[in-house]
Amino acid sequence: MCGRYALALRPSEVRQQLEQSQMPVEEAPNDDDVRQSYNFAPGYHGLVYRAEGSGHNEQKEHEHDNEGNLEKESTTSTKYKLQSMQWGLVPFWTKRNPDYGSKMKTINCRDDSLFEDRGMWTTMKKQKRCIIVAQGFYEWLKKNNGKEKIPHFTKRKDGQLMCFAGLWDRVQFEDSNEPLYTYTIITTDSNKQLHFLHDRMPVILDNGSEAIRTWLDPTRTEWSQNLQSLLKPYEGELECYPVSKDVGKVGNNSPSFLIPIDSAENKNNIANFFGYQRKLAKKAGTQDIDKTERDVEKSTSDNEHVKVEHDANETRDTTDSVEGTEDNAPLPVLDKSPTMVEKVQQGVKREADDSPSPEDEPQAKRNRTASPQKHLSPVKMPSRKQGTRSATSNGSAAKTPVKSDGNARITSFFSSK
Repeated sequence: MCGRYALALRPSEVRQQLEQSQMPVEEAPNDDDVRQSYNFAPGYHGLVYRAEGSGHNEQKEHEHDNEGNLEKESTTSTKYKLQSMQWGLVPFWTKRNPDYGSKMKTINCRDDSLFEDRGMWTTMKKQKRCIIVAQGFYEWLKKNNGKEKIPHFTKRKDGQLMCFAGLWDRVQFEDSNEPLYTYTIITTDSNKQLHFLHDRMPVILDNGSEAIRTWLDPTRTEWSQNLQSLLKPYEGELECYPVSKDVGKVGNNSPSFLIPIDSAENKNNIANFFGYQRKLAKKAGTQDIDKTERDVEKSTSDNEHVKVEHDANETRDTTDSVEGTEDNAPLPVLDKSPTMVEKVQQGVKREADDSPSPEDEPQAKRNRTASPQKHLSPVKMPSRKQGTRSATSNGSAAKTPVKSDGNARITSFFSSK
């Protein structure tokens, strides 16, 4: 679960707040190079925090020990940067830009899909770990048997930025001269506080913690129990409350989306809300909320209601008729045509978890595309004709389970347009 979040801060503001939390930033994008939105959707370019030297291309010139790990350097030599990447991971071996529906199914990665040393995440989890920066995330509470969805916003109670554990990759398509950097957000079981809302939540690591340093350590090039143990429900204090249903439409953007629905109805309640938030921030010695409060003031209309703006050149069309996604967020579609809606639905439903990456296969078999490489899975998976449960989805099990060896090819996972 994490299909929509908020990040309306400029890279320079994020950099300042991270450095206040003992998270150094050697390099950051220009303020105009990254999307700033209170309604951040898949496909947007967000801010990713990672260590320099992580990733296969950057590591290949380093010396390795006998176990395949990079020889340890002093902690002080590790440099970190903020980088603009697109939400929705595209593996490095993909030859053509996948359709939007295909990208939708890699916005999340389940923590339990990382246990085994196989599958599409194998390379990324070993060498391309990152942190996705956010102010908080949205989830939709289903009511009346799913007929009604009420958006809720969740953030840290101390006002600090949220640091989601994630994976990233770099791909260059055959018809492009520019590389594309993309990312996915790792999810785990919900903690007790959020279980009423959804059974999954993003993995949140404490800012400036040893857990973040371990997760980003570029010298750790093999997956281990130590890394897996970091992927667990958040134990800190969170705030979660219902917000405006306007956040459901992609392209809608308003600071009021961060304000409880009961407080957003008039200006006096908004002022009280920010007053309380300032007290919490001051007590915790962390960031204040001046940026959001200023945005609210700018967008307040004459009748004292906060206006909802619409991002230019972006459709608000969404679909709720997609099963098998990690979250309950309405999925964006590029247009209202049945064909496009069907593409989004089909892309999300396609099974992906057990597709072997090129590095999992012998070189002689890598060039063969006619016969799938067979993998035995300890978990019984439903056939493709039934509803599927994948590394990126939390859909219900099929009504009639059928044994499957999990041998879907990555060529079918990321089909070309």
